[in-house]
Amino acid sequence: IIKYDFIYSTTGDSICWVGGHSVCCVQVRLQAQSKYKGIFHCVAQTYSNEGIHGFFRGLAFPLLTTGLVNSVVFGCYSNALDYLTESQRQDRSQGKPASAAQVFTAGCFSGLVQVFVCAPIDLVKVRLQGQTNISRYRGPLHCVGVILKEEGPRGLFRGGLALALRDVPCYGLYFLPYEITCKALTDSGKQPGTFAILMAGGVAGVVTWAFATPMDVVKARLQMSGAGGRDYRGVLHCVTVSVREEGPRVFFKGLLLNSLRAFPVNAVTFLSYEHLMRLLCPPAR
Repeated sequence: IIKYDFIYSTTGDSICWVGGHSVCCVQVRLQAQSKYKGIFHCVAQTYSNEGIHGFFRGLAFPLLTTGLVNSVVFGCYSNALDYLTESQRQDRSQGKPASAAQVFTAGCFSGLVQVFVCAPIDLVKVRLQGQTNISRYRGPLHCVGVILKEEGPRGLFRGGLALALRDVPCYGLYFLPYEITCKALTDSGKQPGTFAILMAGGVAGVVTWAFATPMDVVKARLQMSGAGGRDYRGVLHCVTVSVREEGPRVFFKGLLLNSLRAFPVNAVTFLSYEHLMRLLCPPAR
């Protein structure tokens, strides 16, 4: 049965995207382009060449679709967890939590499913954010049209393997620290409060991005390949060339920015999800 999660989580972190998008833009440019010496150099160059507008390139598309992606993630996770804990549902209703293995497995499943939805969205976002002086794409729809014309439907999934290698294990990890932190900050038998949810969501986001950043760098470079970035033949070629030219530290580009953005965005995402579920679907909780 498809639960209400698919609808309720659509309002999760849309507001946070507006504030976090400028950070995300700098992070993408640092990861996909080697011409920047660091965060402050990237910020200075972006502002000097493009003004404030440069930090919000590609904002509309992820802002309009973040609800869709979150609904798929949370909906698949919740339903997968219900399936995995079917035999112990009575124990769960009495306050016994799912095991770490069950949480991790359900998270991995949600990460796998959302790749098919997120890959084209993320590709368009990265290409719009990666534009600097020359605007090849006039907007999201034009970007999609150009990709389809030049590469066909498969082009919309460029970097999809790297995205899967990032998201499948990391979404398993994403929900695990959330459940553990919530449990640690909540009295036995009670529902987690606002503080517990915010802290757990923020911690989950930071921990997940710490593990996701290396493959996030590879993903961004593959997505920009042939569109202003260097050409790569695949994940292994990108990894090999990046290490040879920039050293192992290249895979941690954007880690600080990812972490700074991850805490508030994920804290609000989980808080919105939990509160909406309690308000609109109390029997299921």
